[in-house]
Amino acid sequence: MRVPMTVNDFLRRAELLYPDRIGIVDEPDQPAPSWGSLTYREVAERARAMAAGLDALGIGVGERVAIVSHNSSRLITALFGVSGSGRILVPINFRLVAEEIRYIVGHSGARVLLIDPELDAALADVACEHRLVIGDESDGVLLRPGVEPAPWDADENATATINYTSGTTARPKGVQLTHRNLWTNATTFGWHMGVNDRDVYLHTLPQFHCNGWGMLYAVAGMGGTQVVLRKVDGTEILRRVEQHGVTLMCGAPAVVNMVLDAAANWDGPIPGAGTTRIVVAGAPPPTRTIERVETDLGWQFNQIYGLTETSPLLTINRPRAEWDDLSPAERAVKLGRAGGPAIGCEMSVDAEGEVLARSNVVMDGYWDQPDATATAIVDGWFHTGDGGRIDEDNYVIISDRKKDVIISGGENVASIEVEDAIFQHPDVTEVAVIGVPDEKWGELVTALVVVTEGSSLTEDDVIAWTKQRLAGYKCPKRVEFRTELARTATGKLQKFKLREPFWAGHTRQVN
Repeated sequence: MRVPMTVNDFLRRAELLYPDRIGIVDEPDQPAPSWGSLTYREVAERARAMAAGLDALGIGVGERVAIVSHNSSRLITALFGVSGSGRILVPINFRLVAEEIRYIVGHSGARVLLIDPELDAALADVACEHRLVIGDESDGVLLRPGVEPAPWDADENATATINYTSGTTARPKGVQLTHRNLWTNATTFGWHMGVNDRDVYLHTLPQFHCNGWGMLYAVAGMGGTQVVLRKVDGTEILRRVEQHGVTLMCGAPAVVNMVLDAAANWDGPIPGAGTTRIVVAGAPPPTRTIERVETDLGWQFNQIYGLTETSPLLTINRPRAEWDDLSPAERAVKLGRAGGPAIGCEMSVDAEGEVLARSNVVMDGYWDQPDATATAIVDGWFHTGDGGRIDEDNYVIISDRKKDVIISGGENVASIEVEDAIFQHPDVTEVAVIGVPDEKWGELVTALVVVTEGSSLTEDDVIAWTKQRLAGYKCPKRVEFRTELARTATGKLQKFKLREPFWAGHTRQVN
């Protein structure tokens, strides 16, 4: 017997076994009317109502629905209601500017665009056939309570979401993740992290990021409660952990740093000590940070490695019984590696030192970009673009980034995109954008700029110029002016030479 593996499985089980349990606690402080606390029965009913609403709009199976939103119950519901009815959800990074979002909406061919009320004015020029502001407007159009949606002939190989990711080119690529990809990722991720019906999951990770890494599916399938956090703040995270008894969360190293900073000024015992586990990805944090999660917070530190193209889980690193007798500092060193292969994943390193992977979580391809797909998936192996090695424990260690991507605060930043924006300034004659190590952000987007003779351009001028063209997280946090930039005889920038002074003393070229 072969039963299609779809995202519906997770919410169906939650509704069947935990119908009266609080499934989602919506963010109370948001511009749209909060949905408050929803049982899993109510979540499932709203997902079906959303599917019925799409039926009424004439949005067919396989058509795209884009959403630009901070974390919310509506976004979680859309991940079930849109994808689970055979349509394709396109969750868009809310930090992008209008031009970038306009490109994604157009490239994906979305017929419906849902926009966070906070972003409505900034995205006023982003058009779509059905453009709806999230809240009363979107609820009135999309939710058809009590109306049975048209049945979908479930296909696990159908695209469930298209997640746009920054690459090494100026235009983002749309990663096609199938129901099979998402189902496999959520199931293995949940298994590795021991997700169960007693878990309370806090959404510290933006839900657009690879569909919250798939953890929202895993938690729903096991009947755990999900607490929505609209915007990340260290003190607020500690408050939510205390208020809701949070046991699990995911985030970038920058989130860990925020919590550690907040804990230093927290009055009383740290909430979650001995019970909360945090999963970190985006870049390997310093071992001292890992150690402090255990010693300062009393939380369990876990690290994963993966990419949007891999749904994302490829490797996982959790505290092992063999490490129980180690000191926190020694344990932190062990946990600083990317981790061992997740169940169902094979990892390898080619002759050039690039990390390769094969698994059921690898994407179907890049939307409408067959050449890019053929470059990424070769002979059954996905090329991660990361350099690294596999140690004697069969753990992957990421040492550098073959693709010219900076990971700052857990966000991918294509350096060529930032360079292009800066180079449009009439006073700039040369520019190179690199990532330099930073305690808070992991890597700091840094611009090395050569200007025309007599120019009075300042660091603030360059940053302000870039902010007019790119999302804030992509813009340089630091600008250094140079008289020339290191190049090869053929004129190609030698970024390894430009990075060297900043990375001296680091054993890895990622931070």
